[in-house]
Amino acid sequence: MTAAKRLALQAALSLLTSCMVGPDYHRPRAILSLHYKELAGWQPAQPLDAIPKGAWWTIYGDPQLDRLESGVVVSNQNVRVFEAQYREAQAVVQEARAQLFPTLTGGAGDTRSFSGGGQSSPALSAGTASRGGRSHTVTQYTFEASASWDIDLWGRIRRQVQSDVAAAQLSAADLQNATLSAQANLAIDYVALHYEDSLRDLLQATVAADEQALTITRNQVEIGTASPADEAAAETQLETVRASLVNVGVARGQFEHAIAVLAGLPPADLSLPAAPLVTSVPVVPAGLPSMLLERRPDIAAAERAMDEENALVGVQIAAFFPSLTLSTSDGWAGGPIGMLISAANRVWSLGANASETIFAGGARSAAVEAAQAAYDASVANYRQTVLSALQQVEDELVALRVLEQQARAEGVAVKAAERALTIALNQYQQGTVVYTAVLTQQTALLADQETALSIEEQRLIASITLIEALGGGWDASDLPSAGALQRGVPFL
Repeated sequence: MTAAKRLALQAALSLLTSCMVGPDYHRPRAILSLHYKELAGWQPAQPLDAIPKGAWWTIYGDPQLDRLESGVVVSNQNVRVFEAQYREAQAVVQEARAQLFPTLTGGAGDTRSFSGGGQSSPALSAGTASRGGRSHTVTQYTFEASASWDIDLWGRIRRQVQSDVAAAQLSAADLQNATLSAQANLAIDYVALHYEDSLRDLLQATVAADEQALTITRNQVEIGTASPADEAAAETQLETVRASLVNVGVARGQFEHAIAVLAGLPPADLSLPAAPLVTSVPVVPAGLPSMLLERRPDIAAAERAMDEENALVGVQIAAFFPSLTLSTSDGWAGGPIGMLISAANRVWSLGANASETIFAGGARSAAVEAAQAAYDASVANYRQTVLSALQQVEDELVALRVLEQQARAEGVAVKAAERALTIALNQYQQGTVVYTAVLTQQTALLADQETALSIEEQRLIASITLIEALGGGWDASDLPSAGALQRGVPFL
């Protein structure tokens, strides 16, 4: 074939494969606000702490938490499920892309046949020839290579590849979202565990104070200035707090077990030392609502789902158009095997096959409508995902703002309750009030102290959840590119 003919053939093939039917993808507009409602009237502490890229939990400055979080990606089994699903999606892209290329096959055969004496035929290969009406046996050898190529005239294969690439990117975003969720859950459980540690410290201090109060009451009973009922009431108060102290161990143990599983460890292999709940709550900049479109992996996954479904519309539209398959084969057939590869035994073929569905009872139109409906559903899901993300950010912003105010008010209440208990205890020792007044102040103080501790826990959890709602330092540019997926470049 001359160079001019080859160039003409390449140009013709390029023209044939340049057309892709179906809609091209354009990201639909999301439902967004211009600013966060809950930031109005609240000025977070300065300077703000930026979310570290990837290792967002380091913002809390806890080495133990850092070590636990680093094991989530490697050992958390739920995350490993999503990682395996992503690798499967990568393989599907390569499988779909392979359809763009010819399929080559090769084979060799050896056929031995027998004819009775009533037939007459020339001996075509090694064997026993038929003479005078006698039976004969013939051996036929073949060696052949063939190729077939489905010409992607209307872009059906390329649209399928486009869909599978978007699905793989969606899977990568799901992996990142699952990782972020597991990391956030571990951090929340870690905070809850140390809340139990601080609660235990508080209850132990309360038990010590109540023991002292019981001693004072017994002394009052001995000198006749208090009744046995006062002693019983003081003892009841003491034992009630002791029971609460015992119960702390149950909750702490369960949080420790949950942390171990999130880190991919058996519960028996993890024991965390007791530590008080930190009171420093990092405040991170929320940015603009539009930034969520690039910072949240679940939004990225929903956006990639739209591209996937849009491409499948093109796949179904391409089914309306005829398909064209080119095929060729070349080889040798005959015998004996020592003389098989010769011009006399050469066999070859070259052909083209076009097919078109003439009548399918509306199945093609229905398939296009179904694909379009699936795309419309993906658009609605994308917009709902964005709205849910906005709600999550707003929820945590209002939680941080209100809890900060509540923490200040509760701090004042704790100090007032401490003073009230001191006064009531002094008055009781002086015989000016009954012991009921002391019990009332003891109960009020413990309740205020527990509330103050709970508010600090809620503030830390709201901070973690806000970072999760903002994407944990993730960015949509972290997704594998379409080119890398089609080239089979590893992403992980």
